[in-house]
Amino acid sequence: MNYIEILQNQVMGMWTGFIAILPNLAIALVVLIITWIVAKFAVRIANKATGKSSMREDLRQLVETVVRLAIWIAGIILALIVAIPGFTPAGLIAGLGIGALAIGFAFQDIFENFLAGVLIMLREKMRIGDLIEVEGVLGKVEKITLRETYVRQLSNELTIMPNSMLFKNAVQILTDDTVRRNEIVVGVSYDADLEEAQRVIEEAMKTVDAIVDDRPIIVYAQEFGGSSIDFLVQWYAQSAARDLRQTKSEAIKAIKKGLDAAGIGIPFPIQTNYFAEPLRIEQVAVEKTAD
Repeated sequence: MNYIEILQNQVMGMWTGFIAILPNLAIALVVLIITWIVAKFAVRIANKATGKSSMREDLRQLVETVVRLAIWIAGIILALIVAIPGFTPAGLIAGLGIGALAIGFAFQDIFENFLAGVLIMLREKMRIGDLIEVEGVLGKVEKITLRETYVRQLSNELTIMPNSMLFKNAVQILTDDTVRRNEIVVGVSYDADLEEAQRVIEEAMKTVDAIVDDRPIIVYAQEFGGSSIDFLVQWYAQSAARDLRQTKSEAIKAIKKGLDAAGIGIPFPIQTNYFAEPLRIEQVAVEKTAD
């Protein structure tokens, strides 16, 4: 058998078939370009429609993604029908059914994050702009996509987290309410009048402007510390992170100023040593050496 002639015939047949479908490929390319234009304008229309409503920003992004995805899927299928003779959507579904198991294992993480992204966008809590803490990451939600969530940490680093991590793990939403409780521990000396110390701390906290007035300020004698009696001081302030830090600083300054004015000491750590037997003190003579 002349293998070279057979190979040449096969190559020529493939080349002839490629030339024959060139018009179809050109039309398919035009279909993809039209799909891109239609998707672009459809997203703009969707943005205008959702912009006039009270829809959350993450839901707007979900609508934009779904519109773009639906148009592109329809355009790609239409381009395949034009480019490949005999191609039908039913054949595509049948082909996917054969390899569904392999595709599922290969793209398990992608599908998982995709589904988690949709569910995160649909649920009411955790909006864009919220301050959250999850798996040791504390920051503000900047963007939610179908694959990942962008979290800007308080130190300004950007952390990109898979949506499945946010969906499977507990997420603390620190800005879910407009106010948030904060606390510090203040220690006073053992010889201080505790009733007076409590009154001074309460009066000092009332001078902090950032504290919410309609929530109570709590001052409790908490425990006998190693060198002081400790008071637990709790208050409510706006839930923005910078406000909490600033309010805590102002509270510490006000309490220190109030205790100093009342003559109530904030002791340093004190350590008392007990020995089972009395200590012997010996005087050792030191001889002066000549130069």
